[in-house]
Amino acid sequence: MPDFGNLTLLAPEERRMALRMVEAMLFASAQPLGAREIAARLPEGSDVEALIRELEHAYSGRGVNLVQVAGKYMFRTASDLAFLLQRDAGDQKKLSRAALETLAIIAYHQPVTRAEIEEIRGVSISKGTLDVLMEAGWIKMRGRRRTPGRPVTYGTTEAFLVHFGLEAIGDLPGLEELKGAGLLDGRIPPGFSVPEPRDGDALRDDEDPLDPDDLLAAGLSEHD
Repeated sequence: MPDFGNLTLLAPEERRMALRMVEAMLFASAQPLGAREIAARLPEGSDVEALIRELEHAYSGRGVNLVQVAGKYMFRTASDLAFLLQRDAGDQKKLSRAALETLAIIAYHQPVTRAEIEEIRGVSISKGTLDVLMEAGWIKMRGRRRTPGRPVTYGTTEAFLVHFGLEAIGDLPGLEELKGAGLLDGRIPPGFSVPEPRDGDALRDDEDPLDPDDLLAAGLSEHD
């Protein structure tokens, strides 16, 4: 019998209603919801984590599953049925190789500047490449590096985690996983390594907040 934690704080009928409320909120939301967001709309005494675990179990064998991405929860098509949506996905515009490489570098090396991206890739990138990734909602301007010229630093967004089904950026594959998937061959240079990816909105010690003009250019406010 699955352990759904302490659900006895509510009467049976109240618990069933709370479970339906969580289910309805997750189905209606276009974005993943955090436990705190869900709890704010539930009766006092609701055990949100236990309710979520019960829903996860109830949907585990269905056509849609309740999954955790970016530290939040959402319903997503079961992985073994993803082929049913391939035709719709094929209509989406594909990213260029340069954009994919740039996205990967930002994901693994964030916070990273444009010059650092170019140094890692070994070639220059156009502003349009970064613009495409920002328009997709997968990267964002984080801050400015405390170096001469104060270059903008870039990082990934919650939308990036949601799109790729990651709970956190640390779930990106490491060196051994990339080799096992055939994405790296056996002739990789000695000493080659894949960095441990880091994320989080908190600025690093070598970053300053974005300038007001930066926020305006990105369509943000100082409260975003």
